[in-house]
Amino acid sequence: MTGETSERRHVLLAVCGGIAAYKACEVLRGLQKAGCDVRVAMTADAGRFVGETTFEALSGAPVATSLYDYPGSAIPHIELAEWADAAVVVPATANVMAKMACGIADDCLTTALLACACPVLVAPGMNVHMWQNPATQANAVTLRGRGVSFVGPDSGRLACGDVGEGKLAGVDEIVAAALALLGPRDLEGLRLLVNAGPTHEAIDPVRYIANRSTGKMGYAIAAAAARRGAEVTLVSGPTSLGTPAGTRRVDVESAAQMHDAMLEEFEDADVAICSAAVADYTPASPADHKLKKSREHLDAIALAETTDILADLCGRKGSRMVLGFAAETDDLLAHAREKLERKGADLIVANDVSRPESTFGADTNRVALVSAEGVEQLETMPLPAVADAILDAVRKRMR
Repeated sequence: MTGETSERRHVLLAVCGGIAAYKACEVLRGLQKAGCDVRVAMTADAGRFVGETTFEALSGAPVATSLYDYPGSAIPHIELAEWADAAVVVPATANVMAKMACGIADDCLTTALLACACPVLVAPGMNVHMWQNPATQANAVTLRGRGVSFVGPDSGRLACGDVGEGKLAGVDEIVAAALALLGPRDLEGLRLLVNAGPTHEAIDPVRYIANRSTGKMGYAIAAAAARRGAEVTLVSGPTSLGTPAGTRRVDVESAAQMHDAMLEEFEDADVAICSAAVADYTPASPADHKLKKSREHLDAIALAETTDILADLCGRKGSRMVLGFAAETDDLLAHAREKLERKGADLIVANDVSRPESTFGADTNRVALVSAEGVEQLETMPLPAVADAILDAVRKRMR
């Protein structure tokens, strides 16, 4: 990662005693994937739902459950509070929220939270009647008034069988909210358009031509941009990924649909980042019914070239910025430079998809940023870090 986003951020995960405590494990992993170092403090009741050993194994660090036996420190609550860049309380129970509101510190977790001078995020998870109780609502108002951030709760079926508000927010939403507390809001006011994923080109209503793209890189860019304050529109081909928090998603299937959606959305955008692996060819005459092998033997498929989305955006950009991707298996930089000049893009993000750390579906990427000014080769990094590096390059060029 480059610039302001290059530091490895510290997150204190405060786990409370609720049935949703197991979700804290997923939050921990999500934060780690985003490049965060996570330490865990947990209440005694939380340990009845998820064992201390689980969090220790996942975080790679001792878990703070007591003020008196934390390895290497006689004052773990102060050490953790000073170490943390942000604290995330998940699931925040009504009891712990009440303690936070009243300044009660009667265990390691609440004592550490009281000592925190960093941003704090609360993710409530409890029964609907407990959440709606006037005392809990008053505590939430108090905490918000002191600058504590909230994510959720959602509405739905609860573990007790009741239906209503009180359900823990989604893991991705909690992680995104935590990262928003950590990262700079340096893209506020920017309208960013991103495309991601593959396209499916129909042979018939059942079969299609596609590629190996998963959309992970584009989704990581959209998530990072939203976290940094941008207004993000994500035009997505078919993927299994959830919509990044804070983004508006437009789903398409074919290259033609993605072309039309991108040109329409670009009207209101400042920057477009074309990370999708759009099919170069599409069946010229797709069948309107499922082809039967027994009587409609398919010897060949006549193909037609698809419309070039990146080139069309570059032709319309004026003073705006357009970035493209070059996924190559050989002569990476030569192909990227040629694409930069031929398409008229401001920058090409080049990655060698023959490498295991930068292939389709990997959780890391190794890219080079190719522009008219030269080439910046980045090291292999997790996708969120690569996304931030790309956005850093956008912000630098905008300056």
